[in-house]
This record gives sequence, structure tokens and C-alpha cells, in this order.
Amino acid sequence: MVESAVVVGTGLIGTSIALALRQRGVDVALSDRDPAALRLACDLGAGRRLGTGPAGPADVAVIAVPPSAVPAALREAQERGLARVYTDVASVKASVVERAAALGCDLAGYVPGHPMGGRERQGPGAARADLFLGRSWALCPTARTAPEAVKTVTVLAELCGADPLVVDEAAHDRAVALVSHAPHAVSAAVAARLLDGDTTALALAGQGVRDMTRIAGGDPRLWREILGHNAGPVAEVLERVAADLAAAAAALRSGDPGPVDDLLERGRAGHARLPGKRGAASTPDYAVLSVVVPDEPGALGRLFAAAAEAGVNIEDVRIDHSPGLPLGVAQLSVAPRVQQTLAQALTRGGWSVHR
Repeated sequence: MVESAVVVGTGLIGTSIALALRQRGVDVALSDRDPAALRLACDLGAGRRLGTGPAGPADVAVIAVPPSAVPAALREAQERGLARVYTDVASVKASVVERAAALGCDLAGYVPGHPMGGRERQGPGAARADLFLGRSWALCPTARTAPEAVKTVTVLAELCGADPLVVDEAAHDRAVALVSHAPHAVSAAVAARLLDGDTTALALAGQGVRDMTRIAGGDPRLWREILGHNAGPVAEVLERVAADLAAAAAALRSGDPGPVDDLLERGRAGHARLPGKRGAASTPDYAVLSVVVPDEPGALGRLFAAAAEAGVNIEDVRIDHSPGLPLGVAQLSVAPRVQQTLAQALTRGGWSVHR
């Protein structure tokens, strides 16, 4: 059982973990070198200041600081005896573990970890108790990590609503280079091109470019550090992406559709491999209904209630906003067999439905 925890670092991830644990009744003590961030996290109900509650080591301590700061913060926490078990949330593992070992940290009670949840916003004000709900949480125990420590951090992840996954640290770094780090760099590259856009181009920006560049809004300082700590694996992915794009650009100039078709087909096939609802493979055969939704309080609630009254389960939803207009379009994914039922029910209820 995890009944008490210490969270060192009250940024987005640390505060979100603390909020999730508090919802499950865990006593959480918070620590941060930034007094303002610590005060805000406490005001949000994420926990109490470290040193203001019961004495003695907590069941687990979470080191929620940037990758380069983890080893020193871990050693300091262990020297202070803050907890019986320690973990971190850095998005790179191999370099952090290597440095922690070099500093003399106790690796037996340390479980390197990485919750796969985040937002483009930073700081405790952006924290959410449900940030890790249904997300993977990588656990990368070393050869010296005690099994009991792994069990404790597994419980920690589950208390936050995550799905813990044990993975080798090198495999972890290669994986996140592919699914997280390189995509962020690609998103930033696309977003950087918007600096060249005139007012007409920006006015025509639709949901596609907004989706593609959303993560580019992350903190450049944090991402500079993350990319630097995982430089080799990220560089390999970016080189392959660049080769694909260069081939497509050359084909477009020459009028040869082959390489472009190949890239688009492989892109679609790759997207289909991403796990979808309930962990299954992506399900591209959902029917999609487009429903115009006014930008007013309660509109989405009424829409979902209407679907419930029709006995239809909404498998997925996406909101496309209409810049400059007081409305948006809700893209409702449903099983094909109930598409007609939902469309008729919503139309009778006065909704503007499109297929």
C-alpha cells in the first residue's frame, strides 16, 4: 500500500501526480525550490509543504524535476531519508540512471520511471488529477533495483490511473524517441514555418495544422534538455523523417507520384498501428457524424445527453473550432450500425447534423 508520498518538484507532472494521489487519500508532502510554485500547488490541494506533517520516511518519493537535475535531487532526497522507495518522471532514462549511479545514489530503492502524460502548458496551474488516466507509465528498474521497490512504484502508477509497463531503459529511450521526442521536433519544424505565413495563410489555418503544431507550444528550454539527453535515438528518427520528406519533395518537383503515394500509404498504415480504444488496434471503421455545436455553456452536455437518450454510445469525439464564429463542429465517432439512429435522433432534437 502507498499511504504517504513526497513529491519533489511542483511543476505540471509533479503536481498532477500529487493531485491524483490526494484523490485516493494518500498523504502528500510537497517540495520545490520555487516558493511561488510550491504555494500554488498547495493552494490547489495537491498536498502540504514538506516538513509540516508527520515525521518519518514516506512510502515513496517522486523526483519530478528536469532530467539533468534528477540525479542530484535523488541523492539529496535519499540522504535526507525522505522515503523508503524513490522514482522519477524524467522522459529519458539511460543518461539519468548512469549519472545517478556515478553520484552514488542507492539504486536498490530507486525505480526509474516515466509517466506518458503531459500537456503543452507547464507549471502547477496546468496540473490535472486525471492527467495519467489510461496512460502508460514506464518503469525501468535497473539490475540493482529491489523487487519490492518495483511493486511500490507500480501501485503509485495505478493510484494515478495509469497502466504501468516494465521496460528496459535503453528500449525506453528508443521508444520515446519515436513516439514522443522526434514528433515534438517535427511539430516544431512545421510550426516554425508559420513564421513565414502572411495574414491570409494564417486566416486559412484549419484544424489540421492546429493539431499538428499543438505540442510545439511546449517549453523550449525543457524540450532542449530532453532532446539533448536522448540525442542519438532522436537523431536517427529525424534523419529517416527528413529522408522521407526529401524524397517526397524531389518527387513533387519531378512530377513523379510514386514516392508521394508511398509515403502517404505508409503514413496511413503507421497511424493504424497506434493502439486505440481499450488498447486494441486503431479502428478506422467508425462512422463519423458532424454536428454543429453553438459556443455556449451546456451545449456539449446537451449533445451527449441526446446521444444517451437515443441509446447510442459515442466511441470518440473531436471538436473542430470555427475561428471568428460562435460555433464549432463536434465530430462524433460511433459504431456504423447506430449511425442512422443517432443522426435521426439528433435531427429531431434540432441539431444540425452532417455526414
